[in-house]
Amino acid sequence: MGNLFGGHKKSRVTEQDKAVLQLKQQRDKLKMYQRKIEASLAKERELAKKLLKEGKKEKAKLLLKKKRYQESLLTKTDNQLDNLEKMTSEIEFAQIEHQVIDGLKVGNDCLKKMHQMMSLEDVEKIMDETREGIEYQNEIDELLAGGLTEEDEEAVLAELSQITGESEITLPTVPKDQLPQIDDNEPQRETERRRKEPELVPAS
Repeated sequence: MGNLFGGHKKSRVTEQDKAVLQLKQQRDKLKMYQRKIEASLAKERELAKKLLKEGKKEKAKLLLKKKRYQESLLTKTDNQLDNLEKMTSEIEFAQIEHQVIDGLKVGNDCLKKMHQMMSLEDVEKIMDETREGIEYQNEIDELLAGGLTEEDEEAVLAELSQITGESEITLPTVPKDQLPQIDDNEPQRETERRRKEPELVPAS
């Protein structure tokens, strides 16, 4: 199935990776050895106490000498662990530095290719063309802003007045005469007058 997609991938494990792995393995072995010694020291101390209680002073003394020697070994393993940790850190940091240098190299190559695609002369040409375009546009703006003669200005104002007059709507004139006043009692008077008039009887 792997061959179907282009075969097996090559391993990217470097010599530095192998070295770091070996150092970490040695570190783990030393730590296991330390734990073993610490457990042994605790047992031998208890055993020495027991031998003293039984009156076996020489055996207890020999056991404490052995314990003392193992303690010196424990100190040596601590120093070795420190050396292993430092060496591991230095190798890992060197790997990081190498990756940074590789990244800088790739970036530098990319910049060189971009500079080859556009030379300094091309940039200067583009800047000159841009400057000319801005100057040309400024000239057009100046012509539009103040390039008309007095006659042209009058013609523009006349046309503006004509357009304004066409858009106005003529409204009817509002009368200025005052409206006649209406007497509020007039309807009542008219009703009384009609009552007083004789009712006309149609002729038979």
